[in-house]
This record gives sequence, C-alpha cells and structure tokens, in this order.
Amino acid sequence: MRRAKHAIIVFMSFTSAVAFAAAAIAVLLAVLFFLIRKQKAVRRSIIEDRENDSVKYAFIVNPSKPDAAQIVEKIKDFCGRNNIKEPLFIETTLERDGEACAKEALESGADAVIAVGGDGTVRTVASAMTGTEHSMGIIPIGTGNLFARNMNIPTGDIEAAMLIATSHGSRRIDMGKITLLDSPDTPAEPARHGFLIVGGIGFDADMIDDTNPDLKKKISWIAYFVGGMKNLFSAKCRGTIITMDENGEKTRKDKISFRTFIAGNCGQIPGFQLIPGARFDDGLLDFELIDTSAGIIGWMNLFGDVVHQTVKRKPGGSPLSTNSKISITRGQWAEIILDKPRLVEADGDIVGTTKHVRISLEKNALIVRAPAAPDLPDPEETGNIAQLSEYIEMREKEEARENKEQSEQKQDVEKNTEDADSGLDSKSDFAEGKAESDTINKPETMYKTEPESAQE
Repeated sequence: MRRAKHAIIVFMSFTSAVAFAAAAIAVLLAVLFFLIRKQKAVRRSIIEDRENDSVKYAFIVNPSKPDAAQIVEKIKDFCGRNNIKEPLFIETTLERDGEACAKEALESGADAVIAVGGDGTVRTVASAMTGTEHSMGIIPIGTGNLFARNMNIPTGDIEAAMLIATSHGSRRIDMGKITLLDSPDTPAEPARHGFLIVGGIGFDADMIDDTNPDLKKKISWIAYFVGGMKNLFSAKCRGTIITMDENGEKTRKDKISFRTFIAGNCGQIPGFQLIPGARFDDGLLDFELIDTSAGIIGWMNLFGDVVHQTVKRKPGGSPLSTNSKISITRGQWAEIILDKPRLVEADGDIVGTTKHVRISLEKNALIVRAPAAPDLPDPEETGNIAQLSEYIEMREKEEARENKEQSEQKQDVEKNTEDADSGLDSKSDFAEGKAESDTINKPETMYKTEPESAQE
C-alpha cells in the first residue's frame, strides 16, 4: 500500500515537473517569437522609412576625374531606382573648391552632402560640413582615396558606395585643422585648412609638391615615390616643436632638426601603417617626428621602420635601424616654429609655406555616412546598411559563378585542342571541331557578363 502511494506521489511529482517544464518552454518560445516579430517589424519600419526618405541630397562632383560624367549618370540611375527625388549636382572648378560648393548646397537646402571625387574633394567638402550637424557621404573616385579606405567605404564600386552614402548609418569624425600663424591674412583670421588623414610639414610636403599630376593619374599613389626620390637629400627642418598631450601637459623641444613632422588623424595608407594606432574618433592627433642620417642608408633604415610598424601594428622603429628615428606621441595640438619657411600639406594638398604653424583638431565635429568596420563600434543599422551586406554577398556569389563558368570554358577549350592534336577522322570533322573551338574562344562567349544596369 505504501509502495503504491509512493509510486503515485512520484508519478504526480514527475507529471507536475514535466508540466512545469512544458509551460516554461512554451513561455520562452512565446517570448522568443515576440522578439523575432518585433525585430522584423523594426527592420520593416526602417526600410519603409528609407523608401519614404525625404532627405534632400546634394552631390559635389570633381569633373576632372576620369569617367566623372559616366559616374554621375550611375548616381542619377541609383537615385531614380531608390526614390531619391531631385538630387542636386554641383561641380567644382579651379575658382570654387569643394568647400565653396558644399556651402552653396547647404544654402540651397541640402540635408546631406556627398563628395564625389578624391581625397582633395573630400577634404574641402568636409571643411564646409564640420560643425553643421549635416551628414556627409563619400563616393571615392580619386587615385588614393585614403580617407574612404580608412572608413571602410568601398572604392571602385559605385553601387555599394551609394548604398552607404544614402543610408542613415553614420560616424562622428574628428576634423584636423592646420593654421598658418604667419600667413599674410590678418592675425585675427589666419589661414586655416582642414584635414582628415594627415597634415605635415617638411619632407612629406616637398614630396607631394614634386609629384607629377599626370604621372599620378597613370600609376596612382606610387607616383609619390618618384617625388620622394627627388627630395631624399633636401635640407632638414630646424626649429622648435611644442605639443600638448592628452592630459593637458605641454612639452617643448628647442633647436631640433628633423626630416618631417606629421599629424595623423588616420594611420593607414595602401600597403602600410604610417601611424599605427591613429583613430579618427578619439579626439586626439598622433604626432610623428621622423629623422634620418647617413644619406641613403638612413632612408633605407626608415623604410625598414615603416615595414616594422606595419607588421607589428605598433608605433616605433625597427631595433635594427641605426640611422633613422620615428618618434610618435599623442596629443591635442602641436605648434612648430622653424628657422626657415617650409611647405605644408593637408591630405596631399599643398596649403601654403610657413615658418609658424599650429596643428589641432575639432573632436567629433564631422558626421560621415559609413559602414561597419573592424575594431570600431557598428554604426546604427538602417535599411541600406542591411542592403549593403546583401549586395556584397550577391556580388561574391556572382563572381564565384563567373569564375566557375570561365574555368569550365577553359577546360572545354583545352579538351577541343587535345582532340584537334590527336587528329579527327575526316576534314569535315576537323573543320567542325575547329569551328566549335573558335566559337568557344570568342570574347563574348568566353566571358559571360550581365547588362550594365545589372552590374550597377
């Protein structure tokens, strides 16, 4: 009897436990289902908002860039397909740079301004957008496109760049400022120039000034090495450097000689880490002081230092270097007072000659449309940011399919060639085989391409 009662109690306890577990699972599934539905509703709402976007876009275009006119047509086609109404297009000229054009766009009621050009166009447009709380987008069509690369914005893919530029996912970016304190302007209004990547004085400015623009168009940023070779043995800079670090403490170095002084907001250039650790959103500049001795040996050591930084992804020279020096500090601003005037550059543009320059920044003063990037917080996800990942995935699948088709066609060609070499039974068979081989080798069948509108 007791055993029966005990069995009944155990059974009822087990049944209760199962019922409780089932109820808990049911509640959990209900909550999960609710969260999934809510997430989908939010995503659907975001995309619907994007489709009904009333943002007025202005595109500042550098018409001197190759294929600028065709790229503008692609942008117009994108706007038409994505319900972006009445976009404004303004072209830069020698008399009116990107800053003047961007100011005109804002005065015309633009909500977001998109720079279509290289680093120079991006820099000057950014100068106008700083502190306005209006978003800026980038369609990189220059030779270097260094800032776009540092922001993880695709180069050479207008569709992907447009998806980012017209999304609402943005980052707040620090804007560097170069002030020429001995400029011919009035002391109350000295000449100021913005930069997003680097600003510098000395060898780097001399190198840029001696780079042939036509050569740059042909071989891209590699042309800078030619300009650099011309200035390997130019005079060093001599003078005083004053810096303020992140804690507000000043450091002064008098009677110092150096090759170049660079203030970095971004550290990546194609193939190298020029200033490892430089970030465009930390409210600080990374100051790099570079010097060499012993002629060409020092420059070879310096190259080894840059390679060492790139591999280690940390600032500082190689322990094997004996005739070069890279010193990197981080701070809020730097002031350089030289014995003789030297050229100054901002993002690859010569902005003047000076003996007295101050380099500073405005923290988080610029809003830039950008995608997700390694080691950075994700921007707010929007409809177009989601589309971008889908678009890139689609492109990768298309490229894989095209590569597979080309590989199969190549195998067919090799097989037909082997058949021809082994000999066919008759001339007609041989002629038929040759005709088939010729057909396969035609360019239009060799490489299957989608219509231009589909590629866009």
